[in-house]
Amino acid sequence: MAMLEGKVVAITGAGRGIGREIALLCAREGAAVVINDFGGSADGEGLDAGPAQETANDIKAAGGRAIANTASVADPAGAASIIEDAVKAFGRIDAVVNNAGILRDRIWHKMSHEDWNAVIDVHLNGAFNVSKAATPYFRDQQSGSFIHFTSTSGLIGNFGQANYSAAKLGIVGLSQSIALDMARAGVRSNCIAPFAWSRLVATIPATTPAEEARIERLKTMSADKIAPLVAFLASDAAKEVSNQIFGVRKNEIFLFSKPRPIRSMQKSEGWTPTSIAEELLPAFRPSFADPAERSGDVFSYDPI
Repeated sequence: MAMLEGKVVAITGAGRGIGREIALLCAREGAAVVINDFGGSADGEGLDAGPAQETANDIKAAGGRAIANTASVADPAGAASIIEDAVKAFGRIDAVVNNAGILRDRIWHKMSHEDWNAVIDVHLNGAFNVSKAATPYFRDQQSGSFIHFTSTSGLIGNFGQANYSAAKLGIVGLSQSIALDMARAGVRSNCIAPFAWSRLVATIPATTPAEEARIERLKTMSADKIAPLVAFLASDAAKEVSNQIFGVRKNEIFLFSKPRPIRSMQKSEGWTPTSIAEELLPAFRPSFADPAERSGDVFSYDPI
């Protein structure tokens, strides 16, 4: 039997890119799928029902079950309609994939309140809105899976992406708290940081040979490589997996560590600014190195 047979999965941002590949695979694995996509541009402007409907049509043409939804996840009522459509069309909701996103990259000193709020609204508030709408159904049935998309831009940081980075790290905090709050109801919540070429990544300018080479490497990381982990996390096979942060890069799946103390110093008489400078700073300085320097540049800083 297919891994998601009998399941109903709602996927935001599923008209194109990573979301579309997730929808196609979940359908092939037996799930009925709600394809949500506002159809806007990479920066969130405009509205186009075409991408969501096209993905839904492709699934139905292949013998699967799917419906399109073009609501904005940033609107609580729109987000609720995604879950309501799932229940009306298919009778239940088993998994939510919070994948919708936009980019409005600006160097920090030039970032406007509008650019900040727009990105936070779609990524962080959108994940909250859709998850909140699904929660009563998950509690009633004592099961469910939340799969949220984070990014190394949030986990590590990135130039010109204070809004995106804050939203993506906020999603990690949201997911972890949902996992703790909902464990007693048998509900799981996990995050994925994807390494994959997408239309959002394609908006990043390459101004140096090193950046150009990095973009070329990203182009080899196809979106379909992300979908198998999502389908697994949505399935009953992942019933013991919750409160985790995964990454996918081509054929590699890895598990991120969580922030933990890495070094400590105690001073019985207490610290002064001078003693910190003279004693603590030299001891802690090796831990202040850039993560890429410590890890041999294992993780790219590209927004993903």
